[in-house]
Parts: sequence; C-alpha cells; structure tokens
Amino acid sequence: MSDEQSTQTQPATEQPAAEQSDTPASETAAAPAETPKKRTRKASTARKTRTVELTLTVTGTLDGEWQAELVHSGKRVVQGLPVPASSVSKAAAELHGDISEAIESVLSQAREQHEAKLAELEAEVERVRKALSDLES
Repeated sequence: MSDEQSTQTQPATEQPAAEQSDTPASETAAAPAETPKKRTRKASTARKTRTVELTLTVTGTLDGEWQAELVHSGKRVVQGLPVPASSVSKAAAELHGDISEAIESVLSQAREQHEAKLAELEAEVERVRKALSDLES
C-alpha cells in the first residue's frame, strides 16, 4: 500500500508542475482574449439575420403605364402589378429628390404626349361635328 500511496501522490504532485511548465503566462493571458472574440462573432451574426433584402422595381412607359415588381431574398413576390402614375410620383418624392426629379421628367414627357394626343383627338371631334352639321343642313 505504501507503493500505491506513493504512486498516487506522485502524479498529483507532478501534474501541477507539468501544467505550470506547459502553459506559460502568455498562453494563460491569451485564453481570456479568445472569449470576447467569440462574442463579437455572435453579435455580427445576429446583425446579418436581421437584414431583410427587398428589391422593388418600378417600370414605366411614356404612355404613363407603370408596373411594380417585388423580390424578397431572390424570390419574386409580386410581378407586373399596375401602379398609378400619381402613386409613383408621391413615392419618389418621399424617397429622395434625385429620384423624384428623374421620375418627374419621365412623367412630364408622358403628360406632354397625352396632351398632344388629346389636342389631336379634340381637333378630330371638331371636324366630325362640322361634317355632321353639314349633313344635317
């Protein structure tokens, strides 16, 4: 039994001595430094999960027809949804002045085109009225 006791006590006394010699003070100081790094990684991962990717595409023609498409994380949610030009103008005005200016220039071109078409149609209606009045006389 005395041999067993000495065997048991020897590893117990040698083990702390071995641990002290194997782990220098610089490694002991580095161990607590690793813990904050893991915390920052977790925080950055949490920020990534809170990010929402939405892409709204609004397309219009010079005729004044506007459509909206919405893509959420690569999946098309809405496609070809008709949108009134007045809504596009209001939304652009609220987003940014540069966006509003670009869209307003397209809308003004569409207005001019529609006004010209209206004037042409009114002139044609007037010609048809004259022709109709000539036939009645």
